[in-house]
Amino acid sequence: MKIVCLSDTHGVHTHIQIPTGDLLIHAGDFCRYGRPQEIVDFNEWLGSLPHPHKVIIAGNHDVLFEHAADFVRPLINNAHYLEDSEVIIEGLKIWGSPVTPRFFDWAFNRDRGEDIARHWALIPPDTDILITHGPPWGVLDQNQDGRPCGCANLREKVEEIRPHLHVFGHIHEAYGEHLAEATHFVNVSIMDAAYQPMHRVRVVELA
Repeated sequence: MKIVCLSDTHGVHTHIQIPTGDLLIHAGDFCRYGRPQEIVDFNEWLGSLPHPHKVIIAGNHDVLFEHAADFVRPLINNAHYLEDSEVIIEGLKIWGSPVTPRFFDWAFNRDRGEDIARHWALIPPDTDILITHGPPWGVLDQNQDGRPCGCANLREKVEEIRPHLHVFGHIHEAYGEHLAEATHFVNVSIMDAAYQPMHRVRVVELA
């Protein structure tokens, strides 16, 4: 399966060149300001894409998905929206979560430790593709000061369940990929640290 992966588009999705593929994954932060019209525009853009399957999660900038979920979730009807939930596509079990460690007072922030670990405990052990907005600790998670910002509890869970692919973003300046023994990690942030769309969309082939 050809999987097209991106995140952190922050409202500039229509200006990005999107490769063709079987499955498109957006790992959150499609909004810049969290306004309803941004969500409507994003959904229309999703509907214009030719990919047979599309899966998205929210990110910390997509605030209405936490604070006005009943209003905005119906606005997304051109993709599977995951929030600590799963979808199965062509036999692949895909789990998605918008949760990230607390940073100021953004959406889906949770305290490190027991609070955030409760979310990761929900991830099924047979997950093939894991989508989280933020990275695991120590994997494509360094900010521009070189400080790791990922989640240690998520790292523990990923090492336990060993998904084939882990897609995330959030830390713009840590864009890239890392191949571990069992898991292909991709930070697919389109924006750089200055909120300029400098990174290309990633394509992953998964057998």
